[in-house]
Amino acid sequence: MSTISAPGARGGSARPAASVPRGISRTYLVLELRRLVRNRRTLVFSLVMPPVFFLIFGTSPAYAHQSAGRGNVTAYVLVSMALYGAILTATAGGASVSVERAQGWTRQLRLTPLRPSAYIATKLAATMALSAVSIAVTLAVGSLRDPQMPLSAWVGCALVAWVGSVVFAAFGLFMGYLLPAENVMQILGPGLALLSFAGGLFIPLGDGLFADIARFTPTYGLAELTRAPLTGDGFTLAAVANVLVWTAVFAGGAAWRFRKDTARV
Repeated sequence: MSTISAPGARGGSARPAASVPRGISRTYLVLELRRLVRNRRTLVFSLVMPPVFFLIFGTSPAYAHQSAGRGNVTAYVLVSMALYGAILTATAGGASVSVERAQGWTRQLRLTPLRPSAYIATKLAATMALSAVSIAVTLAVGSLRDPQMPLSAWVGCALVAWVGSVVFAAFGLFMGYLLPAENVMQILGPGLALLSFAGGLFIPLGDGLFADIARFTPTYGLAELTRAPLTGDGFTLAAVANVLVWTAVFAGGAAWRFRKDTARV
């Protein structure tokens, strides 16, 4: 009785089903990380812009002597810029799927044992890894300009910014499946800047109608949660609800567009 060999099997033996990768592919993860690192635009968004923005907006001598929660205003601006870098990095990493779709890379991957869910998980993992580097670089540069906050705030703000950036990784994926490849970051870059202003990431919101509207933007909740270890205000229900709702919206939109894309032959 003859045995039907699976493609790539050796010695005529059938390839066991268990050998088909079901989770994140280590090989593809390394490939994705190398692709991100070699992309100069992504590196500028991730590693250059956030520290430069901090040096421009957060290094006034007066800020070092003005208190902000458990630290000074310099630390407040530094945390905000670290979060901004994480948001830019996560969005750019997720949105890169639009370029891969245009080049036929995602269609090529469908011919491999890599599952669609593993493709998305690997892309998110690589994006989150680069977000961590972006936060670390921004905080390292900022540490040279006398930001004052306790060690628990340094660690807490960095962790919340990193974990929370997954919201914008989902946003980037959604936009990557929705927008054409040649325009995706040209649209998202200015859009993220506007959202950051509207959500109080660059300037305090204060009171009034604008502040009330800003609380519904996707950057508001994440900014409040990220700065909570510094300000000492704690995690408010409104900020948590904001992050959860926008995560569901972006993830749901990404899943919807992903299913439509993979349904094509």
